Amino acid sequence: MEVVEQLDEELVAFIREQPVFFVASAPSEGGHVNLSPKGLDTLRVLGPRQVAWLDLTGSGNETAAHLADNGRLTMMLCSFGPKALILRLYGRGRVVLPGEDGFAELAALFDPIPGLRQFVVLDLERIQTSCGYAVPRMDGARPRDTLRRWAERKGEEGLERYRREHNATSIDGLPAPRPRRGKG
Repeated sequence: MEVVEQLDEELVAFIREQPVFFVASAPSEGGHVNLSPKGLDTLRVLGPRQVAWLDLTGSGNETAAHLADNGRLTMMLCSFGPKALILRLYGRGRVVLPGEDGFAELAALFDPIPGLRQFVVLDLERIQTSCGYAVPRMDGARPRDTLRRWAERKGEEGLERYRREHNATSIDGLPAPRPRRGKG
């Protein structure tokens, strides 16, 4: 295990190469730890101590609710390819909703993806690598287009309805941040 002060060129290249990353959060009191896999081209390095991901509409909105509660977030990337490595990013996260300051600037960093719900920005407090020798190789991984097709079928109105019905609170009842009405 090695703790480093910031993301260097080698770690930034590693992040860009990974087809999947994981995010973990938890409420301040009791409740459940949430661990979610993320994929597609939804992660960007904003600086040596900051990353952001494009968060898509999904089955829940646990991470946003937990961030509103306490801001704590951990991300993990691990290589399934030839170079064995695990990278953990610990820090304080925040949600940037449509219409809020910074949303347009973040959106400009990504190709449009149907189902965009919000961005999550993580300010890094600890950057840690470990060997990853026991992580299996799974070369040939490729992205799924299932979520994209689902979001396209729902359309913006259907996605908004889905978010109201399924993403307003965490499984522990914490409220998730919501865009103000009239904000796009």
